[in-house]
Amino acid sequence: MHTISLAIPLGLIHALRTAQHVAVLTGAGVSAESGVPTFREAQTGLWSQYNPEDLATPEAFRRQPAVVWQWYDWRRRLVAAAEPNAAHRALAALEMLVPRLTLITQNVDGLHQRAGSTDVIELHGNLQRVVCSRDHQVVTSWAETEDVPPRCPQCQALLRPDVVWFGESLPQRALQAALDAARDCDVFLSVGTSAVVQPAASLPYEALEHGAITVEVNPSATALTEHATYVLPGPAGQVLPALLHAAWHEPGIAP
Repeated sequence: MHTISLAIPLGLIHALRTAQHVAVLTGAGVSAESGVPTFREAQTGLWSQYNPEDLATPEAFRRQPAVVWQWYDWRRRLVAAAEPNAAHRALAALEMLVPRLTLITQNVDGLHQRAGSTDVIELHGNLQRVVCSRDHQVVTSWAETEDVPPRCPQCQALLRPDVVWFGESLPQRALQAALDAARDCDVFLSVGTSAVVQPAASLPYEALEHGAITVEVNPSATALTEHATYVLPGPAGQVLPALLHAAWHEPGIAP
């Protein structure tokens, strides 16, 4: 394993420049650099009396759907006030620099798409989308009434955020696409993730087992650190632009 600061190893530069397929997994650390509170940090003000694990469950929604809807509405407003940071922009740029990029995220804020990434695998859903609680079909508009949550225009079931709650399975199609990418890529980047939340935490190991060069970008060590091919310690918003600049000397990607 090679541990570095921002002195990018030549082996990693060569691997990136010659890779046919790069896969990237991003976690809460990337969004935190945009000022988006992590899941547990978001419990402030009115919501400080609630444990997030007690709100983000199907049981909580059945028990007190209005409270859960209002909590997610508040979180949507927090996310809407955030802007993509240098890490998001670097990954959007990377998409243009390699033959194939698969971007997988555990985040639900949509900041990758706002930065310009075009094909994002969302393992945990998206705060901005709303689905019917009965059939999980995406709903984009509904009648404005006093109902909280509002009701599905097709079947009148309650609407809910399109996110994965505790006790729910990840979307099978998204998880399979992520696994396929981890097993197929030449280089795998694990960025801003604690590497403990399953099944996403298994993706870097799938990449390693299938021969990929695996790179960890994180300010602090994780369970993955001792297994990664390269470790680039530091904030993603600093490390990723430096990595792209070292590999491609892109004038717009200066560290």
